[in-house]
Amino acid sequence: MIRPRQIVSAGNLTALISGAALPLAYSPYDFYPLAIIAPSFLVYLWLRATPSKAFVFGYLFGLGMFGVGVGWLHISINLFGGVNLAGAYILTLVFVAFIALFPALAGYLGARLRHHDYPRFSALLLIPAVWTLLEWIRSWFFTGFPWLNLGYSQIDSLLQGLAPVTGVFGISFALMLTAGALAILIRSNWTDRIIVSALTILLWTVCAIFARQEWTTPLPESITVALVQGSVAQELKWTPEMRKPTMDRYLELTKPYLGRDLIIWPEAAIPAFYDQIPEYINTLLALTAQSHSSLVLGLPYRDMNIEKYYNSVILLGENTSFYFKRHLVPFGEYLPLNSLLREVVDFLHIPMSDFSSGEDLPPLMHAGKFTIGISICYEDTFGEEVIDALPAADILVNISNDAWFGDSAAPHQHLQMARMRALESGRYLLRATNTGITAIVDEKGKVIDALPQFTSTALSGVARLYTGMTPYARMGNYPVLLLVILVVAAATGLKWRRLRINE
Repeated sequence: MIRPRQIVSAGNLTALISGAALPLAYSPYDFYPLAIIAPSFLVYLWLRATPSKAFVFGYLFGLGMFGVGVGWLHISINLFGGVNLAGAYILTLVFVAFIALFPALAGYLGARLRHHDYPRFSALLLIPAVWTLLEWIRSWFFTGFPWLNLGYSQIDSLLQGLAPVTGVFGISFALMLTAGALAILIRSNWTDRIIVSALTILLWTVCAIFARQEWTTPLPESITVALVQGSVAQELKWTPEMRKPTMDRYLELTKPYLGRDLIIWPEAAIPAFYDQIPEYINTLLALTAQSHSSLVLGLPYRDMNIEKYYNSVILLGENTSFYFKRHLVPFGEYLPLNSLLREVVDFLHIPMSDFSSGEDLPPLMHAGKFTIGISICYEDTFGEEVIDALPAADILVNISNDAWFGDSAAPHQHLQMARMRALESGRYLLRATNTGITAIVDEKGKVIDALPQFTSTALSGVARLYTGMTPYARMGNYPVLLLVILVVAAATGLKWRRLRINE
């Protein structure tokens, strides 16, 4: 029988509180040292815990981490999903309870494979490896939820130097290694402390060297750009009476910038299907032809011949083309496991979108003298998908709509993830959103300029075009995955060897 004081133990509280503190490492707070400090408490607890206790510590850490970090999910479920506030909180809690299983499993595996004769191996390699492996699995399992992957918190720290080499998962591994070093410093002898301190200093020095490296080459040409932020309230956007005012607003905001090389409107900027507004599209085509501008805009597209609907981008200009979103948001743009969940969704009266995913082709759009690597909203959270556009893309463009989450941390976290894509690929990123955060990001992941949220205006500037491939763009996540698999395999071998000796 589990007693109350066993649940409310010092270790459990430490795990829960440190997990709840971790989101402060991410935007908009950006206290990135917490991404080392908070996990170090968890590693400290894990180093001598039994597998079951390590699971509990990891689960409580995950509840704090995701409960605070993605609690904003209830906003879209409540305001736009047709679920009352109590139901929205319950659904968010269910999701958090599920996603917290990943750090719990990391703790369990780390404890199961731990060898007490090799504490440095456990803290510096095994725990970082299982944590990173579970982060990677979380990024694709059930279509993926890469939010709050540990590495994203370091976009402005020295560890950012790893991004063009290893991607965000390599940064996560380095963070957990550093957290493990802190745990070793607290509870080990001086020999161990000297060794782990030296290794950590070496790691951070290498990252600092990488951060100064130029992995891609700027082309002689730059382009003039304008990013339009319409700031149409999400609860009004799709009402019939708002269609024309929305279309007029975007047109008026755009006219002063005609003649720019590239003008970008957000995801679903126009609340109508492409085939419903032929006159408006013809007007835009005429304006782009007269001004020699290329216009990228988001709007839904339907193919009545095969009865499919797409979240799409259209490029109007010298080369008119479409891109259909490939990676859809589960429960937001489509219903996974439709045959199993449809009755539940109908019973709860939850409205669902019913989009189809586009073909699995390189996400490229050709705008005359330059080529765009395009992504729609959620797609920019998957580094391995964004680099599909390389090396052909000279610049990255992401169109998003974070109005679903109001004035919460979500838009700031999303921009942080988008900045990581620019850094990983060594390309400028132009990001146009409905209510913010619209921004121009350089090839180092730095925000050059951005618009205030919830303002109806446009951001103009100059963007450089780049060529070449970063190591991450060439190899993707494979080197990091190979490393963590080898570490887990080595730990498994050590564990098996010890069991054989003890028999």
